[in-house]
Amino acid sequence: MASPTLPADDATTASLPLDEMPPVTAWLSDMDGVLVRENRALPGAQQFLDALERKGMPFLVLTNNSIFTNRDLSARLARSGLSVPEERIWTSANATAAFLTQQSPASTAYVIGEAGLTTALHGAGYIMTDQDPEYVILGETRTYDFNAITRAIRLIEGGAKFIATNPDVNGPSDEGTLPATGAVAAMIQAATGRSPYFVGKPNPVMIRAGLNKIGAHSEAAAMVGDRMDTDIQAGVEAGLRTHLVLSGSTTLEQVEAFPFRPFGIHGGIGELIELVEAER
Repeated sequence: MASPTLPADDATTASLPLDEMPPVTAWLSDMDGVLVRENRALPGAQQFLDALERKGMPFLVLTNNSIFTNRDLSARLARSGLSVPEERIWTSANATAAFLTQQSPASTAYVIGEAGLTTALHGAGYIMTDQDPEYVILGETRTYDFNAITRAIRLIEGGAKFIATNPDVNGPSDEGTLPATGAVAAMIQAATGRSPYFVGKPNPVMIRAGLNKIGAHSEAAAMVGDRMDTDIQAGVEAGLRTHLVLSGSTTLEQVEAFPFRPFGIHGGIGELIELVEAER
């Protein structure tokens, strides 16, 4: 799909001339709607990743999903036709573990979530407990348990700090829409009067922690996403050049409703290969 043609006064590039911008030396890319859709690689996705490897550019593939471990996601992407090493994957669970390592190293937490979240927290030296934890950490799971949610509410009422991996209120499944982390967080917030701190997109904390992981700086990094309200917002707030692709959940007409703009708008990830090849 070719890039959409926009009016001259509706340019999709940043206000600074391109020759005044530092070269992009690192890339962050959202996963669903950008590289894959419905468990199939999108056109140009592997070629984009290959171009990054060829150019020796550090990159991360991002997802707000905290269910799966990096190894699981790498295997799932491989089944979709994409080769992404697990060390190139950055989830909201990874970002939450990195955030907590800075805030309160090797502390304690009561966790509602699955292997992606518990593995990341164990790797950060956290102890999982339901007895006077410093944090209650909510992640995504397919088996939310009423007793676990009740325990989380009582621990928060008792003084535990409330963290959630991401604010997404729903997610897709083969059977239809599913409640996600944000929906359950809203229930706990309503019961306790305590709002969670969301680490995942659109919080730029997730982006900055990812940049730290690959040793990149925001002014020389780019973010690719398919959602204005998560990917592009997070990239803009973190100071990256943002590229919106129209292969996921956002249409060109919807862009106008937002007070911020992406650096570039493209039909799909394949249209960014030339940008990668032109850098450095």
